Amino acid sequence: MEPPAASLGLGSRALRNTTIVLTAKVIARLIALFTVFYMIRKLGRNDYGVFSALINLTAIASVALDLGFNVLFVREGARHRDEIQRYLRNVMSLRLLMSVVALLVLAVLVYPIGLGYLIVPGFVLMVLTSYSTLLRNGLYAVQQLGFEAIAVVLESVVLLALVLYGGLTHQGIGYYVWAYAGQYAFSCAYFTIVLALKRIAVVGWRFETALLREWLWKGLPFALTFVLTIIYFKIDQPLVLIFHGRVDASIYAAAYKPIEALLFVPITFLSIVFPVLSVYHRERPREMLDALNRFYKALLLLGWPATVGIFVLAKPLTPLLLGADFGASEMPLRILALALAVAFVNNAFIGALNASDRQSSFSWAAGWSVVANIALNLALIPPFSYIGASWATVGTEFALGIAGWVLTARHVGRVAVVPLGWRVILAGLVMGVAIYPLSMVGGYEVAIPIVGGAAVYAVAVLLLRAVSGEEIAWARRALAMARS
Repeated sequence: MEPPAASLGLGSRALRNTTIVLTAKVIARLIALFTVFYMIRKLGRNDYGVFSALINLTAIASVALDLGFNVLFVREGARHRDEIQRYLRNVMSLRLLMSVVALLVLAVLVYPIGLGYLIVPGFVLMVLTSYSTLLRNGLYAVQQLGFEAIAVVLESVVLLALVLYGGLTHQGIGYYVWAYAGQYAFSCAYFTIVLALKRIAVVGWRFETALLREWLWKGLPFALTFVLTIIYFKIDQPLVLIFHGRVDASIYAAAYKPIEALLFVPITFLSIVFPVLSVYHRERPREMLDALNRFYKALLLLGWPATVGIFVLAKPLTPLLLGADFGASEMPLRILALALAVAFVNNAFIGALNASDRQSSFSWAAGWSVVANIALNLALIPPFSYIGASWATVGTEFALGIAGWVLTARHVGRVAVVPLGWRVILAGLVMGVAIYPLSMVGGYEVAIPIVGGAAVYAVAVLLLRAVSGEEIAWARRALAMARS
């Protein structure tokens, strides 16, 4: 069935933006991965867990800054582009006031576990991260992402330079927190200039009580989802630190880092596709399910081979990426890989529910997932440390995926999970069998099964018809329109 021309126009724009930003983020992530792995080696097993726990606690405290306005700003900005400056200024003003509340929350979190000496750089990092996200969302709302692509590369270069200096001068934990804050300070300055030059918005201050009151009610489900998601993603590492100390916290945080690094792919896809889905819901609701199915399948195509590859190659990847001191990270890395593909496809359900004004429904799903996550972490971390934390993450991702699928089926349409996915799953398993004999290679020789596995997966996808001819033709037409 031919996609309507109008649908293809929106689809091609999303595809073009995805290609541009994803390419830039791949480059940036490669730089960032080198930066993080260098920092892991410099801080070592005694200090990296503390650094990671602080970063996670600042993220938890930042819920007082978000209030659900980040997602709301993108959605409403995409629908009412002439109001973006007004929205931006109001959110910036409220965020400045809420930073006082966020500081108090951060203090409550860090002082009881002995991290109070890091509260100042942690607070600065939290505020700058929040404003950076808000400012860059102005570009996502209008789907003008060329400058975003440049930004992600420049940000990673700035952080790399700061971290390399810290390593060469033997700096401690506090310096690296300031280094991350410096990266986001650069980001804020960059996006302030770009938004003004592109005549999207000029940064300023405005406080409209009526608008903010309306947005507080609209954003409440988004805020709740954000709170629950942050707790879900960030609570495990501080708990490992509390129950088992600095070394175990470092081992788990280091194992989590490659998984976390790959999550930029679905998050990038979601941030680009979300405004398009929002427009579909309002203007072309009958086409929304087709777009959602394509989104789900694209996420699965990318996430599943990553899961299989990391699971099979965890032994050679661990010392190569994390260093010889982190050999114990192999098992949690292998377990966490099982959650990766599920985390990828869950973004399809998140995007569908939020774009269709069903954010409150997803809040319920996220709420139950957080309950499950906290229960699993408290049950498994005290006796099993980072192994228990890893299995808790896997269980929670599956719980969130099931809840998200059920709610999406109820409110948007039934995503054909099995018909769309079984060939992709089989192709990934074929790849896993092919690279397993090379799972014991060492050093940079791991590139052989990675490259070979990618080739086997691509061939298997084609032979099993995991991607249909109509889908390939649609992508080609969309790319052609994107270039025109």
